[in-house]
Amino acid sequence: MPAGFELLAADLRERAFGVRAHAPSSHRRIGAEVELIPVCTETRLALPIEAVEGPASLPFLRYFARSRGWVEDAASRSPRFLLPGGGLLAYEPGGQIEYTTPPLLSASALLGELRAVVLPLRTAARDAGIELLSLGIDPHTPLEQVALQLCDSRYLGMTEYLAALGTEGVRMMRQTAAFQLSLDVEDEPLLRWRVLNAAAPYLLAIFANSPRYAGMPTGHQSVRAHVWRELDPTRTGVFAATGDEVAEYLHFALDAPAILPRSAEGAYLPFGELAARGGVTLADWQTHLSTLFPEVRPRGHLELRSLDAVDPIWYAAPVALLSGLIYSRATLHAAAELLAPPDAELLRQAGQVGLRDVEIGRRARDLCEIGLGGAAALGEEFLNKADLEIAREFFDRYTRCGRSPADDLQLDSAVQPALPVPT
Repeated sequence: MPAGFELLAADLRERAFGVRAHAPSSHRRIGAEVELIPVCTETRLALPIEAVEGPASLPFLRYFARSRGWVEDAASRSPRFLLPGGGLLAYEPGGQIEYTTPPLLSASALLGELRAVVLPLRTAARDAGIELLSLGIDPHTPLEQVALQLCDSRYLGMTEYLAALGTEGVRMMRQTAAFQLSLDVEDEPLLRWRVLNAAAPYLLAIFANSPRYAGMPTGHQSVRAHVWRELDPTRTGVFAATGDEVAEYLHFALDAPAILPRSAEGAYLPFGELAARGGVTLADWQTHLSTLFPEVRPRGHLELRSLDAVDPIWYAAPVALLSGLIYSRATLHAAAELLAPPDAELLRQAGQVGLRDVEIGRRARDLCEIGLGGAAALGEEFLNKADLEIAREFFDRYTRCGRSPADDLQLDSAVQPALPVPT
């Protein structure tokens, strides 16, 4: 451990990784963040949040929210809506819509919550001339046609930093969408961390669905994953098992340049160097951690970030697979035996070639068998038979055949170059 950073290490260990002296909770809580990309059904171009003239997503969203009894958060600087059950609907910086569920006590409860919000929202949006895409990236719109929609200090600061490195960071902020699953750490947080990191490349390949961008094929099964890998290698990636996971993540966080806060002279210094100068608070540290984007992020729970946005009809597939891998003790240990430590090349190959890679395809199928077995062992109170059957159908249709949803989209007539805007 770097000398002088004991307080930051303790915060990581206890708050982020959940390694605590007291007895862990026996709850198997689970939550999700799902992102949707609003596009105009007529032009297939991305919609802004608001517009002086022409279509925009916020007027529709406000109308829909009122019809459902959702409350717009008047204290927020950007539009967001509070749902009665504790969920939150908000915007991402490019106008993507994100629904964050509350933590729930079973996988089927989570799936019920997601469907109750997302399915009516998509139906109503379609009736209003808006398509809410569940894809890893906007397949139609070039980056230069998508302005920054949220102009608070966080997004302005991130844009300035990432734009200096290239276009991928800005593209990530404005055009990508993911399905993120949050899982409890319980009594084996570090083993769960290792397994999720080792599984991340295979999960990416299994659920890849973003092979096209700006109306053209990209050569990637998940170009979203490519965008994330390339935005800034100092704050993305996977972690191999080193024997001291907290220290490894501490080094990663200290080495990453601080976007928020910046140094007094405005330079982007590694956070460790900035902290060594003094005057950095624990709140500054926690803000810095929120600007790191690894495949798995420790936040008091484990947030898996590897998946392209999943079609709502298949939400049960990642939820069942990840629940089965992590919440069944026998399955967790079996997955740890199956999976070798990941590296950057495996992650690249998984995003570009996906399940067409023979070894990735084989390991992915083995992982699915283990995970579905674990999901079934959790019992119907946690994951009901209907949801488990949907998950099995997904893996039968795709993974066991060496395919991902990206293969459907390679020739899908619904994913065509955007039409010119009528004049």
